[in-house]
Amino acid sequence: MEHFAPAASSRDPARSRDRVKVWDPIVRIFHWTVAGGVIANLTFLRHEETPHIYVGYVVVTALAVRLIWGIIGRRHARFASFVPSPVGLLRYFRAMAARREPRYIGHNPAGGAMIVVLLVLLATVGTSGWMMGLDQFWGVGWVETLHETAANVLIGAVALHVIGAIVESVRHRENLPLAMVTGYKRAPTGTDIDHAPAAD
Repeated sequence: MEHFAPAASSRDPARSRDRVKVWDPIVRIFHWTVAGGVIANLTFLRHEETPHIYVGYVVVTALAVRLIWGIIGRRHARFASFVPSPVGLLRYFRAMAARREPRYIGHNPAGGAMIVVLLVLLATVGTSGWMMGLDQFWGVGWVETLHETAANVLIGAVALHVIGAIVESVRHRENLPLAMVTGYKRAPTGTDIDHAPAAD
């Protein structure tokens, strides 16, 4: 069984005991690389222009690394640690409705499910975008429709992801966006959960 590694700080030992390292550099770099790439490609980079294509390649490369890291990476990066079962996800939603949901050190079941949705959408957008550049799929209507539809759904999913992060930050009094920058979260207490929701 893995244990938390307290944040090392010779200047402030008390603060060290208050925080634990959760998100490793690969997870954080992936998160912000994809965030920047998606914002760029869905807002000010036109899809037929070269910068849009290059940004797409960067995002797809980051996605490939994340998929591998989700299998061999550190504890909270592994899919087994946050992909929920349907029963576990439903139980969490019921707890949310009653405002009794526990705090998770890693992704909570709702967040874990959203990560899966985002990864699938990113893969769909990236694959269809790559296909659009191939001779056999050039100008094929269903490929272009798939790319545009997946991109639009991705916008909605990202919005839900951001809203969820804000809600959880407020509910548990923890700055989750900052945690994805620093890698650290508040140390667990006796009521917090740190096991794979898939095991629920």
